[in-house]
Amino acid sequence: MLAFIRYSVPEARTGEFVASATSILELFALQDGYRGGHLGRSADEPELWALVSTWEGAGFYRRALSAARMEMYPLMTLMLNEPSAFEVVVSNP
Repeated sequence: MLAFIRYSVPEARTGEFVASATSILELFALQDGYRGGHLGRSADEPELWALVSTWEGAGFYRRALSAARMEMYPLMTLMLNEPSAFEVVVSNP
């Protein structure tokens, strides 16, 4: 399962955002079913960021969101309201 959480981050909040997003990835890494994660910034729109993670299944991801909710809460105002969980249909390692 792929998880994409996108954020719109004003330049003035970049440092704070990166620190919080890094903590979220660290918390995710402690959760069952976690396979890996990344924090990325758009090359074309520098205020657009993505927290991307992979999981063994949607249940693992949803439980991880609950475990990380206190760390994620301060970033909620920056989060884009859109679906974040995607089932892998085709994979090419």
